[in-house]
Amino acid sequence: MTTSSATPGPSCRHGGGRPATAILDELARRGTELLRTDDPCLYRALEAESLRQQRTLVLVASSSVADPSVLACQSSMLVNVTAEGYPGRRYHAGCEHVDTVEELAIDRAKALFRAAYANVQPHSASVANEMVLSALMRPGDPLLGMELHQGGHLTHGAAPSLSGQYFHSYGYGVTPAGLIDFDQVSKLAGEIHPKIIICGATAYPRTIDFAAFRQIADQVGALLVADISHIAGLVAAGLHPSPIDHAHITTTCTHKQLFGPRGALILMGRDADAPAPDGRQTLAKAMQRSVFPFFQGAPAVNVIAAKARALDRCSSAEFIDLARRIVADAKVLAAALAGRGYHIVAGGTDNHMVLIDLTEQGLSGKVAELALESCGIIVNKNYVPRDQRPSTVTSGLRLGTNTMAARGAGPEEMRICAALIDRVLRAVRPLDEWQYDLAPAVRAAIQADVVELCRHLPLPRHPFAPEQAL
Repeated sequence: MTTSSATPGPSCRHGGGRPATAILDELARRGTELLRTDDPCLYRALEAESLRQQRTLVLVASSSVADPSVLACQSSMLVNVTAEGYPGRRYHAGCEHVDTVEELAIDRAKALFRAAYANVQPHSASVANEMVLSALMRPGDPLLGMELHQGGHLTHGAAPSLSGQYFHSYGYGVTPAGLIDFDQVSKLAGEIHPKIIICGATAYPRTIDFAAFRQIADQVGALLVADISHIAGLVAAGLHPSPIDHAHITTTCTHKQLFGPRGALILMGRDADAPAPDGRQTLAKAMQRSVFPFFQGAPAVNVIAAKARALDRCSSAEFIDLARRIVADAKVLAAALAGRGYHIVAGGTDNHMVLIDLTEQGLSGKVAELALESCGIIVNKNYVPRDQRPSTVTSGLRLGTNTMAARGAGPEEMRICAALIDRVLRAVRPLDEWQYDLAPAVRAAIQADVVELCRHLPLPRHPFAPEQAL
């Protein structure tokens, strides 16, 4: 995927006439050399992780691969700047160029998602969700979100989270077919009159009907918050319905389908100027104050620069092609696994995610995850609907195609991935829910096939690993 040709705005031209000094090139070279000589133990750990990512098949739904240009932004000298506040209204001097960076990120986020408002400062989507809830609710207010066991996220009202402990949280789930149970959502909303309804999920492979959620929210006078952390790239590419003008507020992380740094965005569409629950300010103003000074101090400006870079890449035609490949790969992977006898939750997928129920195989998610990892296939254990096992074990696996699609995988490679997964899961012998046996010869053979596929699909725009390292 190449860079986009975004039209430069005023902030893009800031300093545009200055001669190139190659200072960033020299900084990267010198920093790497100093790390190698001054801290060889840490250097080796970082290099080993780079090699691990190159030689393993990453099928974790919450992962992607950041472009080297995104990594360059995050390791820039912006990390030295303290920039509490917002562009033009900082609490410290020396923020001229920082303001340019943040304005670029804001403009790009608004353009990509067709939003009227964007805040690019939140450190993570979990933090962004708590910012939204804390700004609009008071402890004990009713909150309605998707049950963690049914596909929801911790911050959607789960008991271990702040959202589940500070608010009176209720959960909706899915039908026996694995689809969001809108009858249950409507019934619960009518009974509890939530202050906020959260839609969006962390383990839901089908299309989310944001319009239906908004209709229910309006009927009970609730605010609707959409968390699109897992599907933001598909929304940006027009391959999944957008919540921007259905939800009052939309949140997303930037490191999953936006292929950026660890961080988050808060977005709003037509409701940005609507009154907040306190009646004294707009929703946009409430979000500004909730991010700073209520929840965070100085933002990580280097991360904001990396967000700006990633958002620019997401505006390209190449990114739309990537998003299409993400969806196509997931459909092929789901069909290939179903053809090998695995129960695919919800009967398939509309996004990047494939959720497998391993109950019929007699395997726990933990055993399957460990066995696959030992062969170089990286997945994560996950709850499946009505799961009876704890979160540390679970009965399922959650697979995702973001990283493999970025590496250029197509239908043939996804069928190979399904075959490799099947070979591991058929060969593994569980001893209990945490331990297993796998014949060394089987493991070695699968590892070799994984490495060969990785050679065929190098990480995009990243330096190739030495042959001996693979």
